[in-house]
Amino acid sequence: MTNPAPSNILPGLRFRQRFPLLALIIERFVLSIVLLFAVSILIFGGLEALPGDFATTYLGQSATPQAVANIRQDLGLDRPVTTRYIEWLGNAVQGDFGTSWASKNSVSEQIGKRLGNSLFLAGFAALISVPLAIGLGMVSVHFRNRMPDKIINVISLAAISLPEFFIGYLLILFFAVKFGMATFPATVYDSMGFVERLNAIALPTATLVLVVLAHMMRMTRAAILSVMSSAYMETAELKGLSAFRSIVKHAAPNALAPIINVVALNLAYLVVGVVVVEVVFVYPGMGQYMVDAVTVRDMPVVQACGLIFAAVYIFLNMMADILAIVANPRLRHPR
Repeated sequence: MTNPAPSNILPGLRFRQRFPLLALIIERFVLSIVLLFAVSILIFGGLEALPGDFATTYLGQSATPQAVANIRQDLGLDRPVTTRYIEWLGNAVQGDFGTSWASKNSVSEQIGKRLGNSLFLAGFAALISVPLAIGLGMVSVHFRNRMPDKIINVISLAAISLPEFFIGYLLILFFAVKFGMATFPATVYDSMGFVERLNAIALPTATLVLVVLAHMMRMTRAAILSVMSSAYMETAELKGLSAFRSIVKHAAPNALAPIINVVALNLAYLVVGVVVVEVVFVYPGMGQYMVDAVTVRDMPVVQACGLIFAAVYIFLNMMADILAIVANPRLRHPR
């Protein structure tokens, strides 16, 4: 006679058997929290390990050791690293990222303004790139190995090969300098109207769209093509459905899980990867704020921006996993 399973294990197993989808979602959420905690350690520890400090940069090379020591004491840099990390993480969880060493302003207030600008830019780029990428992917599958498919593939390969800063400078050269059709730099402020704001972000939005569009389109094409060889697709064609209708009605929904994954990853890149684009276009977002802080070693700002970027990236990846589970019956009911 076998021994019964320990009582402390049975509730978890029973919950997983009764609610497999909810159990998987909770598991992904817990893993995301653990990963974010690990990333916070890397961010704080990595910045601490960098040579030099803010006091030396702020006071200059001619600063006396006593002046440097006084600045370090005022900022709390003379305390143990573990103590400062625990205090920083505890405050960050409550939304308090401390005070900027350089400007003496609240980091949370500054980030609140900058994050809104970055999300507006990334969100508008996503509104354009996601439906366009999925649509072009389906068009490419419909005309596969024909001229439209080849043209789309060549353009997408060229877009993938070029770095975002190079694309940005090309757009500035042609549309802002030569033709005067767009605004540069991409300056936005609170009192701007919606249309004025859209006009200001036209070039950085176009840059982000070109950067992420090609990857999403090619992954959409590959996912749909893998489904096209299935038996039910042949049945759909035998029933008299047109090729494009069978792609839209049958192939695309069944290729949803990998498409969701690649879309979510590129959306994460849109938020995190705006750093370079914002610097190129002098856009007042999180990326520009972080780069400015790095130049003067303003550690509270750099740590806060790094943690927020990591949280956004991890959250979007978690959402991709959850949506892929919901969209895939085999993942919803694991054996």
